[in-house]
Amino acid sequence: MYRETDIIQTIPGTDEMVINVGPQHPSTHGVLHLVLTINGEIVKKVEPHIGYIHRSIEKMCESLTYRQFIYSTSRMDYLAAHTNNHACAMCVEQGMGIEVPLRAQYIRVLMDELTRIASHCLWWGSIAMDCGAVTPFFLAFREREMINTIMEETCGARLTMNYNVPGGVMADIHPTFQQSVKDFVRHFRSKIDEYDELVTGNIIFQSRLKGVGKLSKEDAISYGCTGPTARASGVSCDVRKHFPYEIYNQIDFKEITHTAGDSYARYLMRLAEMRESMSIIEQLIDNIPEGDFLAKTKAVLKLPKGEFYSRVETPRGELGVYIVSEGGTTPYRIKFRSPGFSNLSALDHMTRGHKIGDLVAIMGTLDLVIPDIDR
Repeated sequence: MYRETDIIQTIPGTDEMVINVGPQHPSTHGVLHLVLTINGEIVKKVEPHIGYIHRSIEKMCESLTYRQFIYSTSRMDYLAAHTNNHACAMCVEQGMGIEVPLRAQYIRVLMDELTRIASHCLWWGSIAMDCGAVTPFFLAFREREMINTIMEETCGARLTMNYNVPGGVMADIHPTFQQSVKDFVRHFRSKIDEYDELVTGNIIFQSRLKGVGKLSKEDAISYGCTGPTARASGVSCDVRKHFPYEIYNQIDFKEITHTAGDSYARYLMRLAEMRESMSIIEQLIDNIPEGDFLAKTKAVLKLPKGEFYSRVETPRGELGVYIVSEGGTTPYRIKFRSPGFSNLSALDHMTRGHKIGDLVAIMGTLDLVIPDIDR
């Protein structure tokens, strides 16, 4: 896990030492640098050092028009480009009073839920590999690639789709979209059971996660955690339920929560969310209404003077978009409330007293995407 050259210093009069973990990508799933104070294998303190991939996206967006800035956010949480773009488009629509056609709302929600499944698939493969199992990583990509192919047919891209625009979506769905989605859901229904059989019930995997990295409901709220990380601790915080957007208030789905607050609960949360996303997709896929997929808007968009905020539920939690407008064609100020930043802040609290190997598992259950943190 670490070498002699990784040691920064030993602490005089104690058996403790300070070491580096990261910022190499294989050790921290991105350029995240952790400074650990350890006593043998026991973690005494974790200090995350961020900023290695900082690209000033917020400041850059302030020099882009309201049509252009949306696509910069695809590069923040690149595993949830659709939901990032969705939040930005909604904020602009709120400011201009644009009414999104019902067909576009259906398409947006379907794309969001496909994105959620694809993101959770990659996470499932990664957390299994973090705990020593290599095969699940390849199985997860099998399903993820099916979703990426569906995305590519309609959006023209597989990762940073840039599909949402103010007023709706850039293009109508591909003629085979509905059948492809139904084929995928039918396929994935059996494969997610395979995920359970292969990993969920594995006694070694359970021993790595159960009772490890506990986060109480009160602490999750205190640290500002959202998404599966908070809901695994019993916090009801699903934006789709509490602040429904598009057609989520017309869909029958459950907000999944657990109370254990440990790493295993965070694991179970995401598997349950994938099943719930399939249920949402099945309710919508045969009921996409006819009509426009994009509202008519002006070529140059100007938000009225004021402050605007929108939020969506990404695979990692609540993403908020805050725009201050002076009435021009570009934002005066823009701020993104990213879920990863707040979730990472709880890592030190969750890890103290555990071993270095537990740190890897705990960090994996947070599902960190570093550009989402280094905005």
